[in-house]
Amino acid sequence: MQKTTVYLEEDAYRRLKQIARARSRPPAEMVREAVAEFAARHAPRRKARSVGAGHSGRRDLAGRAEELLEGFGEDR
Repeated sequence: MQKTTVYLEEDAYRRLKQIARARSRPPAEMVREAVAEFAARHAPRRKARSVGAGHSGRRDLAGRAEELLEGFGEDR
């Protein structure tokens, strides 16, 4: 765990202490929780590894689907 200093407006600090007291938790724990939630909500999301797995490099597949699939699944 890293230590840091955070400056809060007096009113915000007072409210934090009230909430912490009501929940029987230290204010520092509540600040850590709030920072973790904020970071999780705003972190860049990674794409699933399967996204793009079938990328063929061809841009005409959708337009030529019928032509390309002609005869597919038929016995030869």
